[in-house]
Amino acid sequence: MEFTYPWGFNSRRSAPMATNGMVATSHPLAARAGVKVLEDGGTAADAAVATAAVLNVVEPHMTGIGGDMFALTQFDERYEALNGSGRAPEAAEIETYRERTNNVGDDGEPRMPEDGGMPVTTPGALDGWKTLVDRYGTFELAELLAPAAEYAREGFPVTEYISRQWANAADRVEQFDESAETFLPNGEAPAPGQRFSNPAFAESLETIAEEGIEALYGGEVGEAIVETVRDHGGTLSLSDLEAHESEWTEPISTEYGGVEVLEHPPNGQGIVALEALNIAEEFDLAADVGNEERLHTLIEATKIAFADGHAHVTDPEFADVPTETMLSPSYAAERATEIGPEAGEYGARAGEHANTVYLTAVDGDGNAVSFINSVYMGFGSALTAGGFALQNRGHSFSLDPGHTNALEAGKRPFHTIIPAMLREEGEFRASWGVMGGSMQPQGHLQVVANLVDSGLNPQTALDAPRFRFTEGKRVALETNRLTKQTVSGLLERGHDLIDEDTFLGEGGHFGGGQFVYRDPEGTLIGGSDPRRDGQAIGF
Repeated sequence: MEFTYPWGFNSRRSAPMATNGMVATSHPLAARAGVKVLEDGGTAADAAVATAAVLNVVEPHMTGIGGDMFALTQFDERYEALNGSGRAPEAAEIETYRERTNNVGDDGEPRMPEDGGMPVTTPGALDGWKTLVDRYGTFELAELLAPAAEYAREGFPVTEYISRQWANAADRVEQFDESAETFLPNGEAPAPGQRFSNPAFAESLETIAEEGIEALYGGEVGEAIVETVRDHGGTLSLSDLEAHESEWTEPISTEYGGVEVLEHPPNGQGIVALEALNIAEEFDLAADVGNEERLHTLIEATKIAFADGHAHVTDPEFADVPTETMLSPSYAAERATEIGPEAGEYGARAGEHANTVYLTAVDGDGNAVSFINSVYMGFGSALTAGGFALQNRGHSFSLDPGHTNALEAGKRPFHTIIPAMLREEGEFRASWGVMGGSMQPQGHLQVVANLVDSGLNPQTALDAPRFRFTEGKRVALETNRLTKQTVSGLLERGHDLIDEDTFLGEGGHFGGGQFVYRDPEGTLIGGSDPRRDGQAIGF
């Protein structure tokens, strides 16, 4: 059976609606698991964790307990940000890493490698799940892990999109025996529709369900992680796992067109999205999402915000992040004057084509969790322990001792994963996000503009053609649904465009968004990105 679509991408989705609860994410099996928890009386927090656990099984290249998580929560109009990201090992020394790495940048300077033990930081996701449920859940963690354990043991059919991504990462996975044995049955990635099971991960989940998260943060699961990392050049220790704790913080926000956009604070890049929105607020954008002037302005705002983000965003415990300045409307007005009729560079780059998963859950009481979980690149570090991939989030550290985001023991790296919410006149309106490495803040910018400036509903706001800035003047564009006039106009302005088919053929992507909006009457309106396999499911 061929999974090809000669007619190209053209969404035919409408926005689903419900009143009792809704979950939206990138895989239907995971969304269904979350909705089942809501139907059984669970909260948005319970549903989020059950959904995240199933995603770990069905999208193992993107997410899992070997990675990190961030969340924004809204319960009874109380808004909080949960930082479930891990730190560099206490034994991490920048000079040692500079000597060990075989990865060298274009400037000849050492860079953190993508694969192996060196880029593995403490996995914070599982502790984040437990922290979230302890505060806002009603179910035991073991109950919420059960559907994932069942899928891992019994197997599930791999979707066509995930099969393609899995295959794209196979070269990295096959470097390491345990990873190849776990994720490359018969020596290759599962084909579309092929049933895949992961008994080793089922066993890990069952151990955690029985012994608690201490099985990972100091117990036998953690011991397997540490052994794997150290066997492949890393410095992670059992004491790093034992010392890990998630952190509750306050969201950051800005107002765009009368709508307040909430993001997770640094060490995440949500501040990049907010700065870009502030810059875009200085312009009168056309309502047409394909308007040349609108796209040019949004692209330029993205570049400026990324330039500031990569210069300043890091772990705020180790450096002063100029959050107040970056969120200041007056600063945005100043930066907006740099946008002219021609494409600029601003010293900006967007970073890696990393992957992740995003989910949102809203329960019948109107409480919500905006949740994102990631192992960073496809299968993270390409190392596997206990049936799950170990993240390579440490690749985001700089090995330049003078850089804001330089590697230091106990430091959290610059993070790409960012959940979001919307509030209007002080009332909760939406829990949403756009996953996909550097696509995330520019996806947030574009979706908000689609909602506010174009008046689109959550589904059509996700459907609309996107751009993806990469570096310099390079911008990938979903050209297949834009007019030739728009494309040629951007070229004339000096943008170095990558057409849609070329970009996708190179393994690029335009992100995947999920959205649950709650109107003033309490009706939930969903959206799920047609670029992925997921659904927004309500009841």
